[in-house]
Amino acid sequence: MTAPSASAEIRLDAVRAALEPHGLFLRGTLNFSSVDIAPLLADGRPAASVALIGNVGGSLWQPFVRWREDAPDRGGADPLDTWSKVVIGEIALAIGATAYFPSDPPWQPFQQWAMRAEGLRASPSGILIHPHYGLWHGYRGALAFDKSLPVDGGRSTAHPCDACVEKPCVSACPAGALERLQFDVGRCRGHLRSEAGGNGCLRRGCLSRDACPVGQGYRYPADQLHFHMAALSL
Repeated sequence: MTAPSASAEIRLDAVRAALEPHGLFLRGTLNFSSVDIAPLLADGRPAASVALIGNVGGSLWQPFVRWREDAPDRGGADPLDTWSKVVIGEIALAIGATAYFPSDPPWQPFQQWAMRAEGLRASPSGILIHPHYGLWHGYRGALAFDKSLPVDGGRSTAHPCDACVEKPCVSACPAGALERLQFDVGRCRGHLRSEAGGNGCLRRGCLSRDACPVGQGYRYPADQLHFHMAALSL
């Protein structure tokens, strides 16, 4: 693996500057070794590295809302995915990178990349928990390069759930979907289809997620929570 170049550092600075107006952040970088199955660049070569891009708390919400107000048919069936592809795709084109998105096949292992790039682990709900942002963050895409990148983003060594004795996320779930500390999708979706679920989690956001004490200052605004819950296929 080649050492990160000065030009790579400059490119990352350009990425950060381009992301800022959209409420997106360079979350971390990952260099692939010879034993990794690296994703392919647009020209068919294996990528040497990826830079993960995402939101912190509700950082993307207002830029997305403003874009949607002016977008044809308000962004279509999947407006947040469309917005992410517009924003990140334009940056990729400008700097000669290949863009990947969680919603596009062949589905890339975003969760594994994030665990390696930021040192995160999954919470009982399956969402990766960050030591500062808690469960209030996400990944909207990634940029792949043909050269190695400098390490960017702090890699966490502590898992917040290990130090959490009371596990309020488990007791707060009205569906009992986390009772075994592993997310039961069927129980969750069944509850959301019920009247109680429709008036509770589906309207106000996941009660289990809201009960986590980590990163409460980054909680999504109410309209963003409602948007995400309304987008679920039940």
